[in-house]
Amino acid sequence: MSNPVRASDTPYAVDVEAGKTYYWCSCGKSQKQPFCDSAHKGTEFMPLKYEAGKSAKVFFCGCKVTGKAPLCDGAHNK
Repeated sequence: MSNPVRASDTPYAVDVEAGKTYYWCSCGKSQKQPFCDSAHKGTEFMPLKYEAGKSAKVFFCGCKVTGKAPLCDGAHNK
């Protein structure tokens, strides 16, 4: 397995809408971070589906090594 590209050293703060589905980029190559733009084609990476249960500000992982994907767990600080 290859390693994802580190897209950011910090999380992406996003206001999500209840009932909406988002696709988080797991490869780090997307030009539309933190969301997938299909840049993973030809790799073993796949986008991760996130369904917003409520409208809120959430923090999507930018370093791509979180243990709580797609949300940030502070792994970028390690």
